[in-house]
Amino acid sequence: MRTAIACLKFLAFTLLCVAIVPPQSAILFFTKGKKSYALTYIWHRWVCKIFRIKINLSGSPDKSGQIIYIGNHISYLDIPVIASILQYASFVAKEDVEDWPVFGFLSKLQQTAFISRSKENAAKGKQALETMLDDGKSLIIFPEGTSTDGREVLPFKSSLFAIFFKDNLKDIKLQPFTLSMVSANGHEIRTQDDRDLYAWHLNMDTSLAKHLWDFAKSTGAEINLTFHPPLLASDFNDRKTLAKACHETVSKGLEK
Repeated sequence: MRTAIACLKFLAFTLLCVAIVPPQSAILFFTKGKKSYALTYIWHRWVCKIFRIKINLSGSPDKSGQIIYIGNHISYLDIPVIASILQYASFVAKEDVEDWPVFGFLSKLQQTAFISRSKENAAKGKQALETMLDDGKSLIIFPEGTSTDGREVLPFKSSLFAIFFKDNLKDIKLQPFTLSMVSANGHEIRTQDDRDLYAWHLNMDTSLAKHLWDFAKSTGAEINLTFHPPLLASDFNDRKTLAKACHETVSKGLEK
């Protein structure tokens, strides 16, 4: 029975992509402004409905202008969770995500910025990030550099914060957010297996495809998404103190 339900979910997901991808590709040919996020916003909301991800929203996401959203990362499923709330923002992802089957292509339609850990390609990724910031785009960043099982928030990589001390970005706002799991497959999180149903993290050897299939066979998950008060980059002396302040705020969100 659960296998049949999973198949129906994937069928719905495929039809959703067929309906959204061609017009979104055409829109991006003409514009990468706010109007280009309308269809991806709809896509993310429907992905959450199809795979039965319930979102409990706490706090208010700041949408007053260009914002950098900073938070922890548990799973690739975080992407539709966050993007179904934040319509006008692009993600910043590791370079290897660009080569993921299906999801790499879909991430490009969301105007994701890809950054590299290697010194050889770091300059290229930094340039792409600066271009998006100069264009006034809001960004969603996971400074842990990887995903976890949601028990803790790993230290933030402060190098990602250096760009916010450019003269033209000194007044930019950063809003920390915290993701936490409430339940999976119809009951509260009790075991590591419960966590791993939603979480896809560095300590797992499960492929993305297998993980998504197992999640599709479940009854879904309930996720808390908490937005904290924004911080001004100009209130901090350097990237390390800014990264530490954001990390402390996001970590405290897990304690609630």
